[in-house]
Amino acid sequence: PIRCVPSITSPHICVFTLSQLHLVALNAPLKGDMRGIRGADFQCYQQARSMGLTTTYRAFLSSHLQDLATIVRKADRTDMPVVNLRGEVLFSSWMSIFSGNGGTFTPSTPIYSFDGRDVMTDSAWPEKQVWHGSNTVGIRLTSNYCEAWRTGDMAVTGQAALLQTGRLLGQHTRSCSNHYIVLCIENTYVGKTHQKRT
Repeated sequence: PIRCVPSITSPHICVFTLSQLHLVALNAPLKGDMRGIRGADFQCYQQARSMGLTTTYRAFLSSHLQDLATIVRKADRTDMPVVNLRGEVLFSSWMSIFSGNGGTFTPSTPIYSFDGRDVMTDSAWPEKQVWHGSNTVGIRLTSNYCEAWRTGDMAVTGQAALLQTGRLLGQHTRSCSNHYIVLCIENTYVGKTHQKRT
């Protein structure tokens, strides 16, 4: 799908670009207690807004309310690339993440936080692991999602992935007391129509 956005230099001119879904990290690592999926979603919403992003972002997490694979609306799951904050392609589409290969991507393509830092190289994220609470096809793992992201208890576990392996849905069971990367996915793209003025 093609979208039309106003040019930065000439707002009255229509610029056509490919629609994309952005995958962005929260600005700090979190342990398993995120105040549930709503709390995690709210942090995604808040940080996106603080950077002037107006589309909706949701936490890249499975919970008792949702499977990870279903977060993005159906119309946007197959034909939009998933990109980082700078528009570099991570996945060819949302559904390609859940094809059973653990969400394979090229680890040299950076994943940025909302404030523009590369989580793979920045020391704010000493552990290059990302919470997801899912199996390799994006279905919730009820025994491994930190009690629906409500506890940071050392004895409780959550499912995480090692980003260096290039697998976003890698299967590693970790204590919920760990502070790991939390990702947010743009889950709705709302296009606007602009016409060139004469």
